[in-house]
Order: sequence, then structure tokens, then C-alpha cells
Amino acid sequence: MIREKMSASQTPMQEEDIALCQSVYDHICVARHISTDGEREELAIQILHFYQHGVKDQGSLERLLL
Repeated sequence: MIREKMSASQTPMQEEDIALCQSVYDHICVARHISTDGEREELAIQILHFYQHGVKDQGSLERLLL
């Protein structure tokens, strides 16, 4: 989901950026019991938004989204 949403964004990301966002995505999906496609899509959008606006630490991203 992260790669799919990332391709629609204007900011190019490196592999390590994608991996960090994917890790946050996976953790939050489990922690919040996210199961619908709509919820997953919204989460991916939120992660990329925060990341592209300067929140680049995994712990900080997770705290924002839990």
C-alpha cells in the first residue's frame, strides 16, 4: 500500500524511506486492528503526509498514528 500511494506523491523517496514507512504501516495496522481497504489506504496517506512534512523518525510516526 505504501508503494502504491507513494507513486501518486510528488516527492521521490529512497528505498530506505519506503522501508521505514512500510514498517510503520505494518505496525499500525496490527496495533489498530485495521482490516478494511479504506482504513489501510487512509493510513498509508497519513504516513506519507507526515513523512513528507518532516516526521522521519519511526517512533515519532508511530506515536502520531496510534
